[in-house]
Amino acid sequence: MTDELEALRKALKAAPPAADPARREAALAAAMAAFDAHRAQAGQETAGAARPMSDRPQRAGFLIGVRAMLERVSFRPALAATASVAALAVGFGIVMTRPPELRPGPAPEAVTARDEAPLPPAPDLTDRRAATPEARSDAPPATAAPEPPAAATDEAPAWADAAPPAPPAPPPAKMAADAGAERGRSAGTAVPDALAAAPAGTVAGLAEADAPARTQDATAMEAAPAPAAMPAVVAAPGDVTAPPQPDTEAFPEAEANPVRIVAEEPVSTFSIDVDTASYAVVRSSLMAGVLPPPDAVRIEEMVNYFPYAYPAPEAGEAPFRPTVSVVPTPWNEGTRLVHIGIQGRMPAVADRPPLNLVFLIDTSGSMEDPNKLPLLIQSFRLMLGELRPEDQVAIVTYAGSAGLVLEPTPAADRARIEAALGSLHAGGSTAGQAGLEQAYAVAAGMAAEGEVTRVILATDGDFNVGPSDPEALKDFIAREREGGIYLSVLGFGRGNLDEATMQALAQNGNGTAAYIDTLSEAQKVMVDQLTGALFPIADDVKIQMEFNPAVIAEYRLIGFETRALAREDFNNDRVDAGEIGAGVTMTAIYEVTPLGSPAVLSDSLRYRAAEPAAQDAAAARAGELGFLKLRYKEPGEAASRLIELPVAADPQPATEDVRFAAAIAGFGQLLTGGKYLGDWGWDEAIALANGARGADPYGYRAEAVQLMRLAESLSRR
Repeated sequence: MTDELEALRKALKAAPPAADPARREAALAAAMAAFDAHRAQAGQETAGAARPMSDRPQRAGFLIGVRAMLERVSFRPALAATASVAALAVGFGIVMTRPPELRPGPAPEAVTARDEAPLPPAPDLTDRRAATPEARSDAPPATAAPEPPAAATDEAPAWADAAPPAPPAPPPAKMAADAGAERGRSAGTAVPDALAAAPAGTVAGLAEADAPARTQDATAMEAAPAPAAMPAVVAAPGDVTAPPQPDTEAFPEAEANPVRIVAEEPVSTFSIDVDTASYAVVRSSLMAGVLPPPDAVRIEEMVNYFPYAYPAPEAGEAPFRPTVSVVPTPWNEGTRLVHIGIQGRMPAVADRPPLNLVFLIDTSGSMEDPNKLPLLIQSFRLMLGELRPEDQVAIVTYAGSAGLVLEPTPAADRARIEAALGSLHAGGSTAGQAGLEQAYAVAAGMAAEGEVTRVILATDGDFNVGPSDPEALKDFIAREREGGIYLSVLGFGRGNLDEATMQALAQNGNGTAAYIDTLSEAQKVMVDQLTGALFPIADDVKIQMEFNPAVIAEYRLIGFETRALAREDFNNDRVDAGEIGAGVTMTAIYEVTPLGSPAVLSDSLRYRAAEPAAQDAAAARAGELGFLKLRYKEPGEAASRLIELPVAADPQPATEDVRFAAAIAGFGQLLTGGKYLGDWGWDEAIALANGARGADPYGYRAEAVQLMRLAESLSRR
């Protein structure tokens, strides 16, 4: 035991080896030269600049963190200070064993956060010797520092709180000074003066003196004022940082449909729309804790997100059946809602034609987020289970340049298709036009008579159309559409979502646009509603509603702003319109104001009167609120067909489907300002939707009620 103590005493008496100034200077010079060379080489790299994104993930991982930690550790200062650590531990242990009443020095005073020492300015990096231990060895003794903070008690010295947190115990002063100097040189931060000015011989003095001398030295240390609180050391960013990531989302811009006077504009014409992207974007925003941008809210897409049980067409009838209901308006007693529901025919699976699919996948650098390319791959894997053995799949990617990842492959070879999907990774810039051209070329080679051929574009929406005019790109897609190859668009992720372009491409490609933010949404779009999304039963479907001026004074179409058509476009078969897929439902809602209602917003004209013949014709049909006409084309045909039916003026009881659709229409209007809702608010919308959920096997309607409640809370901010 005596020998061990003697060895410990000798170790404590031994002073740490002094650093060689010349070798330290040479090492610093070599490090700076290597650093400058690295910077010069980095500046000459030809890699493209980082792409702006709003939700770029931080790379993390246990092994990455361990490697980064080891790269920053300098073992030489730690070895040099090993003896100092043991000596300081013994010295401070002697100090702490003294009774509190025998400790001299001023009593601690309460200090608020604003009394703490401010962060010192960063040192001039051109004089790096100022932060070295050699430069500090000639520094004058430390001057009196501010009083210790209130957190320092007799049981816990002030310096314990002043030191930066390093669990499980604060480091000794000498090691903290050395480590702080190393961090200051690498991160550009200042080293606290209180640590830089500590006398170099303090540790040796504690080891050489006998017990009385150690007691005297310890007393002198305690008598000195406590050092100032050590500021937090914040590492400066590295040389290579991600650029600012602005929100570059774009949505279709269109003014809400105004109230129109029947005597002046009795006819309303628009193309059907069965897209659902807007509802998913609204949900994504609300789940992120923010209200969606008004331009992101398209009420018709919110209403059509939900399936409805409308009457289906009978055998031998048109491929879809319209149903019209006139019901009271929930938010205005003086108006009525004209609810138009369309149900498409669902063919038997055995009658379904073979399917040729080309997955056009964006693999640019912005797709690396978990809710982009990884979710996209999972979504397409779900879809594979719904394909039949005779269906074919090809995969084209675009990132910098387009490439064929998978040649046309039978769906029965699922392992090969999944392997191709698993090989995808994000990287490079976006070259969407080249990808579209190659995808259509591959699809043309797969197409055959009587088969359905479709390109499915999957992207985060940051779609770079390249050097060509976007209008020329739309014309290209329209030409391919005439050849029987349709285009659907799937959006993933947020931050750079260009939904305006996505919707325009889908409209010109006779396809649909959907946004996928979760795997549950992928299940809905890629599995539950796959047949309706991929197999059209009617093309270029247009709706025209003529209102009877003898019954209706005003009307407004709720939604469909981006689908408006001119009156003469209805009979023009060369004008493109939306399609209806197998088993798909579509809903459109008008709010109409009966003649003489106190809810009429416009005054009648003083000098204008309807022609007598027109007045007589309108009065003769006083039992009709209006007349509905629909035009459509059978897939592959060039001539359209016409469906007509009168709309009775008498209101009918509203079914659950009609009431729920009205609630969602109110939901969308509340998100965009609720100009025509009066005092009708969130409570009424929630109650209406909750009471009309009906059969909800997938929980879509229950989720909508929860989103309404969330939107109500967010609107109170």
